[in-house]
Amino acid sequence: MLAYVFWHWKRTEIASTDYEERQRGFHAALAASPSSGFVESFSVSVSNAPWTASSDAYEDWYFVQDFGSLGLLNEAAVSGSRQYPHDVAASVAAAGTAGVYGLQHGTVVRRPGYAHWFAKPEGMAYRELFAQLAPVVDRVDGALWMRQMVLGPAREFCLHAAEPVSLATMEALVIPLRPIWP
Repeated sequence: MLAYVFWHWKRTEIASTDYEERQRGFHAALAASPSSGFVESFSVSVSNAPWTASSDAYEDWYFVQDFGSLGLLNEAAVSGSRQYPHDVAASVAAAGTAGVYGLQHGTVVRRPGYAHWFAKPEGMAYRELFAQLAPVVDRVDGALWMRQMVLGPAREFCLHAAEPVSLATMEALVIPLRPIWP
């Protein structure tokens, strides 16, 4: 499974409540008429993510089956019954950036409370990292995501969990998430 992760922030003159309502409208339209290979999405409010141009931003996760499904989602998001809700939401966004992540371990956390962003420790093999993290992910019913093809500004790994998690040897940036959709 892949996730297209889109960070975006509102124009300063737009109220957060209006912005969030527009985001929910788009996600609802996508859920009502999904593209082939689209699984689901969620949107959360994030604060102080260093890869956003605003201290208050939003993070949307769009889950698809594979890279082919990602292309179909890209086309579907701005066409058909999804075009108007997309345009309404996009019209009040100041800017955004995005990345692609692949699920490495665990299952999608539909309403994560926290995102733990971190890099692989220098000198550690991926095999060793995954072996160290698998029991942690299992214990917290989390999801471990890895950036794909260096597409995106955020750190290489993201662990979604309901609560903050100690990652021992990793220096994680832990960001609390406030659900917007669903």
